[in-house]
Amino acid sequence: MSRVLVTGGLGGSGRWIVDRLADDGHEVMCVDQRFAESERGNVDVRVADLTDRGDVFDLVGAFDPDAVVHWAAIPDPLDHPGGEVFENNIVSTYNVLEAAGRADARVVWASSESALGFPFAAETPAPDYLPIDEEHPLRPEDPYGASKEAGEALARTTVRRHDVPVVSIRPSWIQYPGEYVCLGNEPPAEGVGNFWSYVDVRDIASIVAAALEADVEGHEAVFAVADENYGDRETTELFEEQFGSVPEPCDLSGDDASISNAKAADLLGWEPDHSWREAADEDVDGPTV
Repeated sequence: MSRVLVTGGLGGSGRWIVDRLADDGHEVMCVDQRFAESERGNVDVRVADLTDRGDVFDLVGAFDPDAVVHWAAIPDPLDHPGGEVFENNIVSTYNVLEAAGRADARVVWASSESALGFPFAAETPAPDYLPIDEEHPLRPEDPYGASKEAGEALARTTVRRHDVPVVSIRPSWIQYPGEYVCLGNEPPAEGVGNFWSYVDVRDIASIVAAALEADVEGHEAVFAVADENYGDRETTELFEEQFGSVPEPCDLSGDDASISNAKAADLLGWEPDHSWREAADEDVDGPTV
């Protein structure tokens, strides 16, 4: 059993991550902006402002974690002023990663597919090639995507400064069993920012668990994406209809996802277990935290 500090642990996907790590036998400190009672003996909930360096260093220093999962953030630029989104996300990421590095703790944190620059672009361009992989250029033009690109720069800085491994997970559009809001979602006139990709929240919890166990050195960024698109059509057909052509080179067949999860399989031994075809109508118990 190891000690894992999870930020944003009471959020939509954070709760599933905390539950998974607790199920795996880890001692978990769940940190969020609000308090909730935990009925689990190996989960301790704490309240902190992650933009306050003193709060972060105090909690991390006292808990002395073996690993830190940084999952807290303002998740998009639409509900808050742009400057607040960027400042909150980048300051909290610096504080958490720096504190983790000083504690000699390995780090897994939530970057985003938004770092590519497509989801919140004013006019979504087609990607340079298909499937998109971790080598695709990052071109964000919104404060959320920019905060994630900058966060990955901080991740590399943490590796160089403290010699701890950092995995930047880039989730696609996270869906919840029985609540797949992506289905029936028509793309806006200017394009679809995630190119019909998604990922189940349970697969997010499993990739975080896999990243904590994997033999990773330095900094690695990996996409977390389901195997297929949610459009229930051939992916190239969707691109033809939306953009008038298919990016080349293109190595896709059928309803293959536009974003590749191959690196996560190779590096972390992770593959998604859930598809919209079954998960959209599933009735499962949610996390206990």
